[in-house]
Amino acid sequence: MDIDQLMFRPGLMDGQRILITGGGTGLGKEMAEGVLKLGGEVHICSRRGGVCEETAEELMSKHGGKVVPHACDIRVAEAITEMNDRIWSAHGPLTGLVNNAAGNFISRTEDLSVRGFDAISNIVFRGTFCMTQDIGKRWIDQNLRGNVISILTTWVWNGGPFVVPSAMSKSAVNTMTQSLATEWGRYGLRFNAIAPGPFPTEGMTKRLAPQAETTEDMNRDGRNPMGRIGFMHELVNLAVFLMGPGAEYVNGQTIAIDGAAYNATGGNFYQLSNWSDEDWQTARNAIEATNAKDRAKRTV
Repeated sequence: MDIDQLMFRPGLMDGQRILITGGGTGLGKEMAEGVLKLGGEVHICSRRGGVCEETAEELMSKHGGKVVPHACDIRVAEAITEMNDRIWSAHGPLTGLVNNAAGNFISRTEDLSVRGFDAISNIVFRGTFCMTQDIGKRWIDQNLRGNVISILTTWVWNGGPFVVPSAMSKSAVNTMTQSLATEWGRYGLRFNAIAPGPFPTEGMTKRLAPQAETTEDMNRDGRNPMGRIGFMHELVNLAVFLMGPGAEYVNGQTIAIDGAAYNATGGNFYQLSNWSDEDWQTARNAIEATNAKDRAKRTV
């Protein structure tokens, strides 16, 4: 991300303490850098604690400030509570949460195993709820204001063929966003979500477009009306808008940022209906290789 393309004034996030799940890589890392650049204190977590440590060191060396890494498996409620206890005790209460951690891969639904379904739903569905509830209860008990944004997809509105576990789980998080905005709004808590289109990251590309050799390949069929993929600073600007001061009356909303792809084409993977058995086997092989590399980096 070109950090100089942030549209907000320096210091906007002074006094903010934000936790970004899955913050060591991809979209999470980009949002962490944006919040840090604008003066916020950033906490990042994932199962790959070493990766979070490397990211924290990299971002602080570039921008100064404070980035605190945490190894945490958000599928485990007790691990979430232990991490948040440490944050509250050592650093003070969080002011915001970005539910970014996720898992996904393309697969024909008839080929899915229960283990494969759980690999996605336990992170996106269970983990997101447990993290949000744990932090939300702390804010309510301590009479603190708080702000949550969750990273979703446009599939929450029209379904996601070939990514059914993710589509189901993110649809549930969309419902959680709307429900808690109304239930917990009286406590001064806000809940919004972002539904990005293609913002290619290494992990996402290798699992959702394993046939793509470059980021440009992701739009080679011309499905996006704007003829391109998203730029990271565009997503970060939207996240900062929702998370920062000045947008306190925005609550219960899910905002698409996809160049109108959802409006034009549905924005999902229906085109994979044309794949052959050989195409699917090639994709499975590539995804399994990527998963093996990721497992080797996990510390929890």
